[in-house]
Amino acid sequence: MTNSAKYFDAPCTPARALLRLLLWLIVAVVVILLCLPWWGGNLLIASDPLPAHLDAAVVLQGSISGEKARIAGAMRLLQRGVSGRALLSVPKESYWGQSIPPLARSYIETNYGGDLAARVDFCETGPDVNSTEQEASAISSCIQEHRWQSVAIVTSNYHTRRAGIIWRKTVKQYSLRVQLWIYGVPDPEFQPQRWWRRRLYAKTWFVECLKLVWTVFAG
Repeated sequence: MTNSAKYFDAPCTPARALLRLLLWLIVAVVVILLCLPWWGGNLLIASDPLPAHLDAAVVLQGSISGEKARIAGAMRLLQRGVSGRALLSVPKESYWGQSIPPLARSYIETNYGGDLAARVDFCETGPDVNSTEQEASAISSCIQEHRWQSVAIVTSNYHTRRAGIIWRKTVKQYSLRVQLWIYGVPDPEFQPQRWWRRRLYAKTWFVECLKLVWTVFAG
Protein backbone atom coordinates (compact mmCIF):
# COMPACT_ATOMS: atom_id res chain seq x y z
CA MET A 1 0.00 0.00 0.00
CA THR A 2 1.38 3.39 -0.96
CA ASN A 3 1.85 6.28 1.44
CA SER A 4 -0.96 8.23 -0.25
CA ALA A 5 -3.36 5.33 0.23
CA LYS A 6 -2.42 5.15 3.89
CA TYR A 7 -3.14 8.88 4.19
CA PHE A 8 -6.65 8.63 2.78
CA ASP A 9 -7.41 5.52 4.83
CA ALA A 10 -6.38 7.26 8.04
CA PRO A 11 -9.20 7.72 10.52
CA CYS A 12 -10.70 11.18 10.96
CA THR A 13 -9.41 12.43 14.29
CA PRO A 14 -11.41 14.92 16.42
CA ALA A 15 -8.81 17.59 15.70
CA ARG A 16 -9.10 17.05 11.95
CA ALA A 17 -12.91 17.09 12.13
CA LEU A 18 -12.80 20.35 14.10
CA LEU A 19 -10.42 21.88 11.57
CA ARG A 20 -12.70 20.87 8.71
CA LEU A 21 -15.69 22.38 10.51
CA LEU A 22 -13.83 25.65 11.08
CA LEU A 23 -12.86 25.81 7.41
CA TRP A 24 -16.49 25.35 6.35
CA LEU A 25 -17.60 28.05 8.80
CA ILE A 26 -15.00 30.46 7.41
CA VAL A 27 -16.15 29.74 3.85
CA ALA A 28 -19.78 30.27 4.87
CA VAL A 29 -18.98 33.58 6.57
CA VAL A 30 -17.04 34.80 3.54
CA VAL A 31 -19.90 33.88 1.19
CA ILE A 32 -22.43 35.64 3.41
CA LEU A 33 -20.29 38.77 3.59
CA LEU A 34 -19.89 38.81 -0.19
CA CYS A 35 -23.66 38.43 -0.70
CA LEU A 36 -24.74 41.05 1.84
CA PRO A 37 -24.17 44.13 -0.39
CA TRP A 38 -26.46 42.71 -3.07
CA TRP A 39 -29.11 40.80 -1.11
CA GLY A 40 -28.75 42.10 2.45
CA GLY A 41 -31.35 44.82 2.00
CA ASN A 42 -34.00 42.30 0.99
CA LEU A 43 -33.55 40.42 4.27
CA LEU A 44 -35.57 43.13 5.98
CA ILE A 45 -38.36 43.38 3.40
CA ALA A 46 -41.47 41.19 3.42
CA SER A 47 -44.33 43.20 1.92
CA ASP A 48 -47.58 41.38 1.10
CA PRO A 49 -49.55 41.74 -2.14
CA LEU A 50 -52.79 43.48 -1.21
CA PRO A 51 -56.32 42.33 -2.05
CA ALA A 52 -58.67 44.39 -4.18
CA HIS A 53 -60.29 46.01 -1.14
CA LEU A 54 -59.49 46.56 2.53
CA ASP A 55 -61.46 48.08 5.36
CA ALA A 56 -58.55 50.25 6.46
CA ALA A 57 -54.89 51.11 6.03
CA VAL A 58 -53.15 51.46 9.41
CA VAL A 59 -50.12 53.77 9.41
CA LEU A 60 -47.44 53.07 12.00
CA GLN A 61 -45.39 55.79 13.64
CA GLY A 62 -41.87 56.51 12.40
CA SER A 63 -39.29 59.22 11.90
CA ILE A 64 -40.40 62.51 10.35
CA SER A 65 -39.39 61.55 6.81
CA GLY A 66 -40.54 57.96 7.30
CA GLU A 67 -43.92 59.05 8.65
CA LYS A 68 -44.53 61.29 5.63
CA ALA A 69 -43.70 58.39 3.31
CA ARG A 70 -46.06 56.05 5.19
CA ILE A 71 -48.90 58.58 5.16
CA ALA A 72 -48.37 59.09 1.43
CA GLY A 73 -48.60 55.32 0.93
CA ALA A 74 -51.88 55.13 2.85
CA MET A 75 -53.31 58.08 0.91
CA ARG A 76 -52.52 56.30 -2.36
CA LEU A 77 -54.49 53.30 -1.15
CA LEU A 78 -57.44 55.60 -0.39
CA GLN A 79 -57.19 57.32 -3.76
CA ARG A 80 -57.12 54.00 -5.62
CA GLY A 81 -60.10 52.69 -3.69
CA VAL A 82 -58.09 49.80 -2.23
CA SER A 83 -58.78 50.99 1.31
CA GLY A 84 -62.01 52.41 2.65
CA ARG A 85 -60.43 54.26 5.60
CA ALA A 86 -57.02 55.14 6.97
CA LEU A 87 -55.97 54.97 10.60
CA LEU A 88 -52.95 56.94 11.78
CA SER A 89 -51.15 55.92 14.93
CA VAL A 90 -50.10 59.16 16.64
CA PRO A 91 -48.84 60.25 20.08
CA LYS A 92 -51.47 61.91 22.23
CA GLU A 93 -49.52 65.13 22.41
CA SER A 94 -46.33 66.76 21.16
CA TYR A 95 -43.30 67.68 23.24
CA TRP A 96 -44.92 71.10 23.84
CA GLY A 97 -48.27 69.72 25.00
CA GLN A 98 -50.14 70.23 21.71
CA SER A 99 -52.76 67.69 20.69
CA ILE A 100 -51.43 65.76 17.68
CA PRO A 101 -54.63 64.68 15.81
CA PRO A 102 -55.72 68.23 14.85
CA LEU A 103 -52.22 68.98 13.57
CA ALA A 104 -52.12 65.73 11.63
CA ARG A 105 -55.54 66.32 10.08
CA SER A 106 -54.49 69.81 9.03
CA TYR A 107 -51.38 68.36 7.38
CA ILE A 108 -53.44 65.79 5.46
CA GLU A 109 -56.01 68.38 4.36
CA THR A 110 -53.24 70.67 3.12
CA ASN A 111 -51.38 67.98 1.21
CA TYR A 112 -54.14 65.59 0.11
CA GLY A 113 -57.42 67.52 0.26
CA GLY A 114 -60.46 67.54 2.49
CA ASP A 115 -62.12 64.50 0.88
CA LEU A 116 -59.28 62.17 1.82
CA ALA A 117 -58.78 63.83 5.20
CA ALA A 118 -62.42 63.06 6.04
CA ARG A 119 -61.65 59.35 5.63
CA VAL A 120 -58.79 59.39 8.13
CA ASP A 121 -59.13 58.31 11.77
CA PHE A 122 -56.56 58.55 14.55
CA CYS A 123 -55.41 56.13 17.21
CA GLU A 124 -53.70 57.96 20.05
CA THR A 125 -50.93 56.18 21.91
CA GLY A 126 -49.55 57.01 25.34
CA PRO A 127 -46.03 58.18 26.23
CA ASP A 128 -45.06 54.65 27.30
CA VAL A 129 -45.37 53.32 23.73
CA ASN A 130 -41.83 53.19 22.34
CA SER A 131 -41.64 49.94 20.37
CA THR A 132 -43.45 48.24 17.49
CA GLU A 133 -44.81 45.60 19.85
CA GLN A 134 -46.25 48.17 22.25
CA GLU A 135 -47.70 50.15 19.35
CA ALA A 136 -49.32 47.02 17.92
CA SER A 137 -50.97 46.33 21.28
CA ALA A 138 -52.27 49.90 21.49
CA ILE A 139 -53.60 49.97 17.92
CA SER A 140 -55.31 46.59 18.32
CA SER A 141 -57.94 48.17 20.56
CA CYS A 142 -58.61 50.88 17.94
CA ILE A 143 -59.05 48.24 15.24
CA GLN A 144 -61.50 46.38 17.46
CA GLU A 145 -63.48 49.58 18.14
CA HIS A 146 -63.93 50.17 14.40
CA ARG A 147 -64.83 46.49 13.86
CA TRP A 148 -62.65 46.28 10.78
CA GLN A 149 -62.16 42.81 9.36
CA SER A 150 -59.35 43.47 6.87
CA VAL A 151 -56.48 45.90 7.37
CA ALA A 152 -53.11 46.69 5.82
CA ILE A 153 -50.32 47.72 8.16
CA VAL A 154 -48.52 50.52 6.32
CA THR A 155 -44.88 50.95 7.28
CA SER A 156 -41.44 51.53 5.79
CA ASN A 157 -40.13 48.79 3.48
CA TYR A 158 -37.18 47.95 5.76
CA HIS A 159 -39.58 47.50 8.70
CA THR A 160 -41.99 45.08 7.02
CA ARG A 161 -40.46 41.73 8.01
CA ARG A 162 -40.19 42.61 11.69
CA ALA A 163 -43.60 44.34 11.73
CA GLY A 164 -45.17 41.27 10.14
CA ILE A 165 -43.78 38.96 12.83
CA ILE A 166 -44.95 41.25 15.63
CA TRP A 167 -48.38 42.00 14.22
CA ARG A 168 -49.26 38.38 13.46
CA LYS A 169 -48.25 37.50 17.00
CA THR A 170 -50.41 40.36 18.32
CA VAL A 171 -53.43 39.22 16.29
CA LYS A 172 -53.19 35.78 17.91
CA GLN A 173 -52.50 37.19 21.37
CA TYR A 174 -55.59 39.43 21.34
CA SER A 175 -57.73 37.01 19.30
CA LEU A 176 -58.44 39.71 16.73
CA ARG A 177 -60.90 38.67 14.07
CA VAL A 178 -59.10 40.52 11.32
CA GLN A 179 -57.25 39.62 8.14
CA LEU A 180 -53.86 41.26 8.08
CA TRP A 181 -51.50 42.39 5.33
CA ILE A 182 -48.14 44.16 5.69
CA TYR A 183 -47.67 46.93 3.13
CA GLY A 184 -44.21 48.46 2.74
CA VAL A 185 -43.48 51.85 1.19
CA PRO A 186 -40.11 53.27 0.08
CA ASP A 187 -38.43 55.20 2.87
CA PRO A 188 -35.97 58.09 2.38
CA GLU A 189 -33.78 56.61 5.11
CA PHE A 190 -33.18 53.30 3.32
CA GLN A 191 -32.37 52.02 -0.15
CA PRO A 192 -32.35 48.20 -0.30
CA GLN A 193 -30.26 47.97 -3.49
CA ARG A 194 -27.54 50.37 -2.29
CA TRP A 195 -27.86 50.24 1.47
CA TRP A 196 -24.08 50.08 2.04
CA ARG A 197 -23.25 53.22 0.01
CA ARG A 198 -24.63 55.81 2.41
CA ARG A 199 -24.08 56.09 6.14
CA LEU A 200 -27.80 56.63 6.87
CA TYR A 201 -28.85 53.57 4.84
CA ALA A 202 -26.17 51.40 6.50
CA LYS A 203 -27.16 52.61 9.96
CA THR A 204 -30.84 51.87 9.27
CA TRP A 205 -29.95 48.41 7.97
CA PHE A 206 -27.70 47.56 10.93
CA VAL A 207 -30.12 48.76 13.61
CA GLU A 208 -33.11 47.06 11.99
CA CYS A 209 -31.17 43.79 11.63
CA LEU A 210 -30.40 43.83 15.35
CA LYS A 211 -34.06 44.47 16.15
CA LEU A 212 -35.13 41.68 13.78
CA VAL A 213 -32.76 39.19 15.41
CA TRP A 214 -34.03 40.20 18.84
CA THR A 215 -37.65 39.81 17.70
CA VAL A 216 -37.03 36.35 16.23
CA PHE A 217 -34.98 34.88 19.08
CA ALA A 218 -36.04 36.83 22.15
CA GLY A 219 -39.32 38.50 21.19
